[in-house]
Amino acid sequence: MVGLKVFSSSFNDGEMIPDKFTCDGENVSPAISWGELPPGVKSLALICDDPDAPSGDFVHCVVYNIPANINGFKENAEISDIADLGMTDYGRGGYGGPCPPSGVHHYHFKVYALNEMIETEKALDKYDLLDRMEGHILAKGEIVGLYKRR
Repeated sequence: MVGLKVFSSSFNDGEMIPDKFTCDGENVSPAISWGELPPGVKSLALICDDPDAPSGDFVHCVVYNIPANINGFKENAEISDIADLGMTDYGRGGYGGPCPPSGVHHYHFKVYALNEMIETEKALDKYDLLDRMEGHILAKGEIVGLYKRR
């Protein structure tokens, strides 16, 4: 598996996520994009989670079957028009922004380049998606944003 460069025009890696993208602001999804893909990529997947959550891991976004010709999403993108939305720990598809109960939390936006499309008849959660992707990941990368409520 090769590394994949992931970046955002909404925040810098290892820095604070602006309120706009959290429950303290507009709660819209940040811009996320990625670099050149290796040969053989058929689709991409995006998972955002918070391993600092009291429950151990809180999933904020699950997207899969992103077409390989897409190189990212703008802020507040209508992703469901081009890809499949998985289930978050908010109990729905789409993006749910950071809203930590206390302290600084780390939000990992992970992008996976896959050699196949994910066939399913129901919305997958993070763990089902990771199981389905096993053995099909050609490249992976991430960007980490931080957030602490006021």
